[in-house]
Amino acid sequence: MTDLEGGLDEPEELQPAEGSLKLVGADDAYDASAWEAATAAVLRKARRLGDDAPDSDVWTALARTTLDGIEVAPIGQQADLEGLTTSGRPGRRGAWDVRTQVEVVDDGAANEALLQDLENGGTSLLLHLSEETQHDWSALLDGVLLDLAPVALDRASTGQVEAFADFLEGVDGALHPGTNLSFDLQTLEMLHSRVRDDGATARDLFAPVARRGFQLGVRALVVDGTALHDQGASDAQELGWAVATGVAYLRLLADEGFSAEHAARLVEFRLAATDEQFPTIAKLRAARRLWARVLEASGASGEMSLHAVTSRAMTSRRDPWVNMLRGTVAAFAAGVGGADAVTVVPFDEPLGAPDAFGRRIARNTSSLLIEESHVAAVTDPAGGSYAVEKLTDDLAVAGWAELGRIEAAGGALADDARAGVKERVRAVRAARDAQVADRSRPLTGVSEFPDLAEVLPERDDRPHRYVHHYGWAFEDMRAQPAERRVFLATMGPISAHTARATFATNLLAAGGVAVESAGATSDVASVTAAYAGQPVVCLAGTDAAYAEWGADLVAALRAAGASYVVLAGKPGEKTVTDVDDSCALGVDALGFLGRIREELAR
Repeated sequence: MTDLEGGLDEPEELQPAEGSLKLVGADDAYDASAWEAATAAVLRKARRLGDDAPDSDVWTALARTTLDGIEVAPIGQQADLEGLTTSGRPGRRGAWDVRTQVEVVDDGAANEALLQDLENGGTSLLLHLSEETQHDWSALLDGVLLDLAPVALDRASTGQVEAFADFLEGVDGALHPGTNLSFDLQTLEMLHSRVRDDGATARDLFAPVARRGFQLGVRALVVDGTALHDQGASDAQELGWAVATGVAYLRLLADEGFSAEHAARLVEFRLAATDEQFPTIAKLRAARRLWARVLEASGASGEMSLHAVTSRAMTSRRDPWVNMLRGTVAAFAAGVGGADAVTVVPFDEPLGAPDAFGRRIARNTSSLLIEESHVAAVTDPAGGSYAVEKLTDDLAVAGWAELGRIEAAGGALADDARAGVKERVRAVRAARDAQVADRSRPLTGVSEFPDLAEVLPERDDRPHRYVHHYGWAFEDMRAQPAERRVFLATMGPISAHTARATFATNLLAAGGVAVESAGATSDVASVTAAYAGQPVVCLAGTDAAYAEWGADLVAALRAAGASYVVLAGKPGEKTVTDVDDSCALGVDALGFLGRIREELAR
């Protein structure tokens, strides 16, 4: 071959040596110490780090500890990958199964809803059946192509499972192998056991249902971690409980003659996805690692079948529109975490049976993530991230430890093990409730930025689920708003008092307490002129105003009839001392609101 004039020289090497390729200039190369310095400057400005504290203290200042005791660093580092205990990555390729939830009270109405879902982006169904109705399965699933669209049940009774199996056995044609009879022995026995007229227990029906599923070529069993999540469980507790239950099912099936491989194929796992994005991604990745280890120890192979459902516990009845944001983040995390199927709970479910709009938003959440954001285009997109890999490993280790505690107490189906799980979940629930109470775990629209004037959408009744919602205490107060208002004794011009006045107004509103504000004032007389005899008053102003005329204002308001005086801020010699209560950042909001409501009710 002759050389061409003006051609390029042959490269001396096809690619640079590993580690030699530089994508930035020398002036743009930074290390951890540079990040520490920049971050420390911001924290000092925000008064979250002392002037004399070393820059390296930013790691402690910004780290957070989960309810499982796992410390999460503010950013990941390459060193986080050293010494990991577990390994493994999700194997889902392409889009996840968009599993839409349908509340079934009336079979005809439910059929119309589920067909609408399947025609507009849904690819499978999750049916939540009313126990007060005998369902006509032919009418309910009329028009559904059962060879293309898997069907599963949510918190089904034994009778509902058997009726579903009876219907499927009469279907002429193939069934999608992803369909699940959805028998959940653990949840039936531990959380809401039902007594049948024929005296058969859930344990009696476990093996027959498993055989029917095997013969139909569909799944038969579900391990429903969301049931424990709804009770208040942490991520590691949900993981340990789910894997321990899966192990118990494998043992029962082995006793019935199933091989470990065949038994594992009958089981689908259902886990909760919350709006805590990275913990959810890590939890789903950890679940696969734990189950892979169980299958390895059992001499079986295969992938975990994983169905993620966005958390019901995180949703709120108040300002339900925020639930759309929570569901979107949770669905994103579930997809990135490798879930095979994702159910987005409709935003209006806390109000009753979701309407067509709520269901449309729910299914479109997945459709947008898949089709427009291309979240499913890459398998395990979070894999290799220092922070995610570290958190995945930490959660897997914590989940395995919970599994060990359950096994040591006799296994997931033993009474002692169940009692221990319930006790540990109660402890976590109390810790979370305490964080919600002092608003260190803020809930938008509930404990933060509440709207007392909101008009909630009306929805029909739906089949009951027991869920311990994170914001239950605040929502209980909002359900019964205080009849009397608090007088907001604003001190000085609006520019001076607006910060504390807004803080106090939002805090009181979170407990269903409205305020009447004095507005712009200049002295004691202008505040008392706006006072209308309310028993509870709240001073809102600057520290300088408190020091200058706060004591005189308190005395004047008490003389005018105020029986309970609150200071927005911290009382003391530099502000005001003669007050009955105070509210500032970090206050036990629920305790404070309880006292205010008690005084208003006198």
